[in-house]
Amino acid sequence: MTGINYREVLTRGAKPHKPLTEGYKQAHGRNHHGRITTRHKGGGVKRAYRLVDFKYDKKDIPAKIETIEYDPYRSSFISLVCYRDGERRYVLTSKGTKEGDTFVVSADAPIKPNNRLPLAKMPVGTFIYNIETRPEAGAKLVRSAGDHAEVVAQDAGYTQIKLPSTEIRKIHSSAWASVGEVGNEEHRLVTIGKAGRARWMSKRPVTRGSVMNPVDHPHGGGEGKSPRGMRRQKTKWGKPAGKGQKTRTPKKYSNKLIVSRRKVGKRR
Repeated sequence: MTGINYREVLTRGAKPHKPLTEGYKQAHGRNHHGRITTRHKGGGVKRAYRLVDFKYDKKDIPAKIETIEYDPYRSSFISLVCYRDGERRYVLTSKGTKEGDTFVVSADAPIKPNNRLPLAKMPVGTFIYNIETRPEAGAKLVRSAGDHAEVVAQDAGYTQIKLPSTEIRKIHSSAWASVGEVGNEEHRLVTIGKAGRARWMSKRPVTRGSVMNPVDHPHGGGEGKSPRGMRRQKTKWGKPAGKGQKTRTPKKYSNKLIVSRRKVGKRR
């Protein structure tokens, strides 16, 4: 079992800023009828939900980072920032951020970590995160710990970015993004180590399809540890899954924005 030494990164003694927290009732994989729609979820410790700002609608007002805190609902750390007009908000913490650092959301901001500006102003090769898919819609892409995207081209009103999945996608150049990489890059090195720790995280046990009966799973049946008996791995409902198989909807609305599909398996 391994973990992260939070003392080296987080602000000591910092508690959640109460005006920016609220209660959150977890559905635990159930829909409004109470039926399971996502398996293997349930239980877990009680948590307070932090209201993180992904809109970044306070423009041209410098902000100072007061604390760096843990957020139980996401893999990255969050920072409590205070804008010059006195308002406080939570934002994602970028790699290398320290207490007292400043940043600004502005179309004329310099290219330095934490600053936020339109994609049209980003030079080729810039690392970015917290990316909007549509202008003024709020950050949707590249928000997990240790992730970053790279600007690879500016072309005819669109910016081409290389996402962490290796997919190259076009986004309108008037959309905004933050400069840098998401912090807590050691998150992917953590080993949960025991079943109890997974239960604290609301993760319930997973039964392998190969140990089920044929009526319950396509991989089930056979004597002893039998192979799955089919070339392609399937889900419980017979859909392709894992091992580099394509699961994307063939006629998805955003297909026209993809310049290069993501590489999977050994090719990646």
